[in-house]
Amino acid sequence: MRTNPILSCVIPAYNEAENLPKFIPALAAKLDQQHLAGYEIIVIDDGSKDNTLDVLYSMVEQYPLRVLELSRNFGKEAALSAGLDHVTGDIALLIDADFQHPIDEIPTMLNLWRNGYDMVYGIRNRTTESWLKRIFTHTYYKLLSFSASVEIPENAGDFRLIDTKVVHAIQNLPEKNRYMKGLYAWVGFKSIGLQFSEQERQHGTSSFNFKSLFNLALSGLTGFSDLPLRMCIYLGALLALIAMAYGCWIIGETLIEGSSVPGWATLAAGMTLLGGIQLLFIGILGEYIGRIYTEVKNRPKYIVAAEYSKTKTPAPITEIKTP
Repeated sequence: MRTNPILSCVIPAYNEAENLPKFIPALAAKLDQQHLAGYEIIVIDDGSKDNTLDVLYSMVEQYPLRVLELSRNFGKEAALSAGLDHVTGDIALLIDADFQHPIDEIPTMLNLWRNGYDMVYGIRNRTTESWLKRIFTHTYYKLLSFSASVEIPENAGDFRLIDTKVVHAIQNLPEKNRYMKGLYAWVGFKSIGLQFSEQERQHGTSSFNFKSLFNLALSGLTGFSDLPLRMCIYLGALLALIAMAYGCWIIGETLIEGSSVPGWATLAAGMTLLGGIQLLFIGILGEYIGRIYTEVKNRPKYIVAAEYSKTKTPAPITEIKTP
């Protein structure tokens, strides 16, 4: 199987109408050179607002293409899960449709898989990014590595080649709030990183803004670490000790020097500080409770509204994926 595998490409797409007409032919041309027993290209339309679906429909007859149309925008993590749930090959290649993941690295990834690795993940070279973003990213991964139950490789993204047994392991994870980078690390298996330089996006702009990146980072931190809750305990204990020490100092001062003018400014500042910290702690607890609430509702990770391929009549379907 590791000599001539069947490869399934998983490509999440959101407003990629300009990139797909060039990307799909380039990807197919590269895969035709890899001595594969066969391959399929699974594109997940994650509720695009442009004519991404029309572009994909026009290419269905030309390439071994399968199009999954989600009923709305569920986010990249859900789109990746949808693609992995529909994989039929021996290995799966996760790659973006905007050319930022280098197609030329695919032969190297296949060779590493043939040499026995179950997962080959790309490691981004961030030297072209601003120093501020590099510092925040490095700090985040250090914090995550320190507190998470598994080691999540720094700068490892969704560009990766994974064996079918890894795919099955991820499919069996029932959680709805998905931080895919953490799930890849959690399932384990023999893995190796591959350095690559992210290419310029050829068309369009990335939908990942600061808010999206912050929410993704928060999802990873709360999904794989209880450090925020522990910090609440530690900081709460520290403030309690400080308050007790301050109380003892006030009692001692009163016994020695007598009653003094009340320190309203100190009292107001202290109450404001403690009130802010309490609200912060409530927010952290609320984030964890919110994740529990989402899981308990047991709603599907995504809904497939229609599926199209050369061998499948383009008739709408409704598929609700549940664990």
